[in-house]
Amino acid sequence: MRTEQRLTQAYREARVVYFDDSSKFILFSDSHRGDNTLSDEFAKNRNIFLYALEYYYYNDFTYIEAGDGDELWEYDKFRYIRYAHSDVFQAIKKFFDEKRLIMLYGNHNMRLKNKSWVRDNLYFYRDEYYEEERELFKNIIPYESVVLSHRETCQEILVLHGHQGDLMNDQFWVISYLLMRFFWRFVHVVGFRNPASPARNHMKRHKIERMYNKWIKNQKMMLICGHTHREKYPQEGELPYFNTGSCVRAKGITGMEISDGKILLVEWLTKADHEGTLRITRRVVRGPEPLSKFDMMREQYCQYGVDREAPEEQAPISD
Repeated sequence: MRTEQRLTQAYREARVVYFDDSSKFILFSDSHRGDNTLSDEFAKNRNIFLYALEYYYYNDFTYIEAGDGDELWEYDKFRYIRYAHSDVFQAIKKFFDEKRLIMLYGNHNMRLKNKSWVRDNLYFYRDEYYEEERELFKNIIPYESVVLSHRETCQEILVLHGHQGDLMNDQFWVISYLLMRFFWRFVHVVGFRNPASPARNHMKRHKIERMYNKWIKNQKMMLICGHTHREKYPQEGELPYFNTGSCVRAKGITGMEISDGKILLVEWLTKADHEGTLRITRRVVRGPEPLSKFDMMREQYCQYGVDREAPEEQAPISD
């Protein structure tokens, strides 16, 4: 199925979350949490990620994990991932317990589509110290996509991972999973790159991004995704395609913030201060700019004098 068709399907089947200008969201994707061994690309940024989550938790943000949070292609057993990064999962659990977590799945954690797998792996975990079972994300429902719908303007923003329509990472993801599980996970440690990954293949990445833009142009809707690992914030005159980047970059992590009716691209990294002390810092890369600037339907409604009505009820943030 082509990218345009898959994006449209994801939009139609998306969970709708209503928000307003007082709402706050932080979107991270592509953490690829592993088992803290040599091939775990997330491990080098774990402390940065954990610090950022604490910042967003105490500042009342809702956390949207936009796919590929856990690396379930390279590491077959989720319990080893959870054990290796138990502090990170406890930080995420704080969002979940307050209904401020929206978890989306990507190609590398496609198993989250399977309700029985989610129940067996995410609802509870085994506490190794106390030797007892404890709740993790009990009754969580991971989604393929979510539509953020503004209560007053009715502007819609489609959020998903972005693998939709990428043949080897969507319809044939099992083949890519097997190749990663038994081949690429070993050779990428010594520098070889997986050509099927858009994060490693520039031509493939640009092709996918062209398809994103084509869908945005036809549907007149703002899109936020990950998958390509290339952060993107549209410049003046460009279509409203946003990409969160990834949490496995060499020098830190990137994410997309939405707050006060505005959107901005941020980077978290370790930086030395004037005394040479290393500190984790947050840097605004692009923005902030009003979300309304990227509302492609606004001009159309204004042109024809049509009013859009806001929904009467607000859906809960998480189940």
